[in-house]
Amino acid sequence: MSNWRRRTLLLAPLLMAVPAGVSAADSDIGVVLMHGKWGTPDRFISTVELELKGAGVRVISKEMPWSELRAYDAGWDDAMAQIDGEVASLKAAGARRIVVGGHSMGANAALGYGALHPDIAGVIVLAAGHTPERAARRPEIAASLEKAHGALGSARADQYANFADFNQGRTKDVSAKPAVYLSYFDPDGPAVMPRNTAKLSPDTALLWVVGTKDPLYREGAGYAFDRAPRNPRSRFVTVEADHAGTPAAARRIVLDWVRDL
Repeated sequence: MSNWRRRTLLLAPLLMAVPAGVSAADSDIGVVLMHGKWGTPDRFISTVELELKGAGVRVISKEMPWSELRAYDAGWDDAMAQIDGEVASLKAAGARRIVVGGHSMGANAALGYGALHPDIAGVIVLAAGHTPERAARRPEIAASLEKAHGALGSARADQYANFADFNQGRTKDVSAKPAVYLSYFDPDGPAVMPRNTAKLSPDTALLWVVGTKDPLYREGAGYAFDRAPRNPRSRFVTVEADHAGTPAAARRIVLDWVRDL
């Protein structure tokens, strides 16, 4: 048995002694993981969480504002503040270096957070999703953007309204406040991945994994990864998977990358 695995087994009884949602660890790295749009922490991204925890990495994964239940109950800035809180929890549990990652829209948010925090050690992007600059070309999204912009500065600015949402070929209406909707969907807003990737610090390593059956696969590294400042630990990796299956296919890749940071 390797020393790494032996230490992991010895730590198993200590798992109940750490804050809820944070794993005990023999690593100085803490990882925040985020689920995708309309998802939850126990779907898709959980395979990566379990892989990391099993190797002694501190991990925290909570429900985000874009989950099916929360349905944009808070804006982009509030999501960034939530990540701040989770980073603080990891540091309180002993993490000295922080990695932020996610699946689909969670990956988008990880890039956004990394762009705001140059001290982040790494960003993990798994099957990146939610592209406001592209979604705005869809008639239903364009109409919702116009509706939301029109409500700003009026009596309707603080009222919930129905807006269109789009996710992997599916469209549905969501109820949100206009400014909250725009914070995620405005093509000039803060959730545009190529722009946020370019804002990463040269000291922040980037792991970008895309499945061969994912809609963004054909865009390759040129979509956003190539915009990141050069870092010797950054990687662009493809796996044989669709959008939903990418986290499971990449779980060992993620673990090895985190170990090498």
